Amino acid sequence: MSARRIARMLGLVVPFAALLVGPVPLAAAQPPPPPPPPGCPDVQVVFARGTGEPPGVGGVGQSFVDQLRAQAAPRSIDVYPVNYLASGDFGNRIQFARTVVDGIRDAGQKVESTAAACPDTDIVLGGFSQGAAVAGYVTSAEIPEEVPAEYREFIPEPMSEEVGNHVAAVVLFGRPSDQFLTDAGAPPIVIGPSYQEKTLSLCAEGDTICNGAPIGLPSFAHNSYLVNGMTNQGAAYAVQRLEPAPAPPAPAPAPILAPAPAPAPAPFAAPAPAPAPAG
Repeated sequence: MSARRIARMLGLVVPFAALLVGPVPLAAAQPPPPPPPPGCPDVQVVFARGTGEPPGVGGVGQSFVDQLRAQAAPRSIDVYPVNYLASGDFGNRIQFARTVVDGIRDAGQKVESTAAACPDTDIVLGGFSQGAAVAGYVTSAEIPEEVPAEYREFIPEPMSEEVGNHVAAVVLFGRPSDQFLTDAGAPPIVIGPSYQEKTLSLCAEGDTICNGAPIGLPSFAHNSYLVNGMTNQGAAYAVQRLEPAPAPPAPAPAPILAPAPAPAPAPFAAPAPAPAPAG
């Protein structure tokens, strides 16, 4: 992506403002998230990729998942990529607002469905950049007061506290700062009380998206999470908050062998007859 295109996108202060200043049409009906796999995993990761990344969990998300698998072994882990566009079309206010709201709705539905179907599964919620904003909004205890009443019907209702009890950890990479969001006309991300003690928000040194700098071009540091060790740090944080790994099955007892039979006594041999005397 050229610097000119990035400047044009980030130089606008209207992208997030669509959530506040204009109605967000309901997106086309989306199928509900797929049910958890049979047997329910020990850990369910729900991760939202960053702006413009192809469907999936994105580069930072995949690195985080790889580290989590390595550190959480032997736990079983299922990964759900949040189903949203992660749109980079900042010039289309409605489209951009819709993609954020769709991401919040889809991530929340997956958390809720997993908590209902697999109550013993630990859920790890995460995201990078725009995805970190999506995941952060999912934890909110209430719809931001900055959203006018007439537009609240378009915003998903916050998850219940009971559902939040199933979320073991929230890990956010490069989450847009309050300054960035304010400059963009977006409501602040307020981590809900149920999540505050289990949320880690990682910001690389010099990352202007998350370090409080005014809105503008993303710095090189915003793309450094794959190599700066923070995905490893985030995975370690999540693992510390998981339920203990299931104990391996006890080995089968060794078979008890019957004692070997005693050897049979040697047959009795009659003494040889004495030789006859010589005649």
